[in-house]
Amino acid sequence: MVQSMRETERKYEVPSSADTSWLPELDRVDGVSVVVDRSPEELDAVYYDTEDLRLSGSSAVLRRRTGGADAGWHLKLPLQGDSREEIRSPLTDTVPDALLDLAMSRTRGAELTPVVRIRSTREVRHLVDADGALRAELCVDSVLAESLRDKGRRATWNEVEVELAEDADPALLDAVEKKLRKKGIARSQSPSKLARALDETAAAPAPASADLDPDQAGAHVLAYVRQQVSSLVALDPAVRRNRPDSVHRMRVACRRLRSCLQSYRSVLDRDVTDGIRRELKWLAGELGAERDQEVLMEHLGKSIGALPEELVLGPVAARLRVWNVVHSTESRRRTLDALGTGRYLALLDSLALLLERPPLRTKAGKAADQVMAKAVRKEYARLTGRMTDALELSPGPARDVALHEARKEAKKVRYAAEAARPALGKPAKRLGKRVKAVQKVLGDHQDSVVARGALRDLAVAAQTAGEAGFTWGLLYGTEQARADTRERELPPVWERAAAPEVRDSLHR
Repeated sequence: MVQSMRETERKYEVPSSADTSWLPELDRVDGVSVVVDRSPEELDAVYYDTEDLRLSGSSAVLRRRTGGADAGWHLKLPLQGDSREEIRSPLTDTVPDALLDLAMSRTRGAELTPVVRIRSTREVRHLVDADGALRAELCVDSVLAESLRDKGRRATWNEVEVELAEDADPALLDAVEKKLRKKGIARSQSPSKLARALDETAAAPAPASADLDPDQAGAHVLAYVRQQVSSLVALDPAVRRNRPDSVHRMRVACRRLRSCLQSYRSVLDRDVTDGIRRELKWLAGELGAERDQEVLMEHLGKSIGALPEELVLGPVAARLRVWNVVHSTESRRRTLDALGTGRYLALLDSLALLLERPPLRTKAGKAADQVMAKAVRKEYARLTGRMTDALELSPGPARDVALHEARKEAKKVRYAAEAARPALGKPAKRLGKRVKAVQKVLGDHQDSVVARGALRDLAVAAQTAGEAGFTWGLLYGTEQARADTRERELPPVWERAAAPEVRDSLHR
């Protein structure tokens, strides 16, 4: 059984003296009425990581800690700003399976072993408001870190942690920091005790040096790839716990990566990237079943809810719920099965290797604006061809397929422009915005195509069970009308995306 909480804290460098007379009077901070001294704590934590420190390299922490009020296993995952998610599990002798799973995208299945032991003598002060509610906790730690690897080097230091209480105003951290700075107490350069311990005991490998000029195409493409790989890895724990929108976001990261590797084949060797693209397509497909079911259920549920009561004949809502349980259970299992395969871990290994030893081609060393503008123009030309072909077809199944293919091309243009935006600036931003509008219309159209297929299946099942099929037929007709509307909207939206000022601005 694990418990998750949000932790928002800041760390500060402090004098080496154990005397804490240098601490400011924090009861004068706005929102704090009294500072309450708590009993000292003795904390003993052993930190686990892979041989090549994959967890700490991704700003994650896994430790087994005794002492204090929260003794147990802690997995800390980075969030935005000063926040992290802390996932706790009770004390056991070995790493809990639940935490192993949540760390899997970072460890990639490699063995976890003890790397550092950190013992802290902690003085605790509670910052309490006028109502007696805890607003923040200030801890003064005297730290002894010991490497558990070959030479067992040690390091000592003192630090202050200020952790925000749940639901407290984040502005309190700024107010406390202002008081600390007036006393000459600066923010720590290390994001965590573990990071500092690894650095000061020489347990961390030296960072790799960058060989690419920041203005070169290779640097821009790799920066985008790195961003998407980080998103994919970071979203894995949320997908495993079925957090809202996590499957969708992870699937989008797969698509962005796959599209980037295709669009910028002049920068990264396709002999390496084509295999990765195939595996990204597989993963996106496995995630897609669950995501598509989420979208479809939400859409159909709203459609039924919008109907007047007199037009809902038979157990329509109940049949929809049963249908969703069957399909969502199957798609959820498919997602989790995919994340538990060696194939998925091999994909993560391939992505890590791609970033560590990128297969750069000659154009990677060329100017980013020239190389990336050409790549975006190529994708844009493919989209133009797809749109021209689709709009020339008469309404019907063939046109539905053609519009769906055009939608896929629109996504490729968007993602290519997105990656190129730091190099191309406003032209890439404008193109991305207008193509997104095209993609939105095409997406609504495709959603209607998929919804009609599901509605037909539901109608057949209802008829077989002797239920009225009127409502399902009504919804089917509504979806058909929706698709017709989107097809009428498409030409002017595409005309804006295909305007000369958009097309010509990409030339470099």
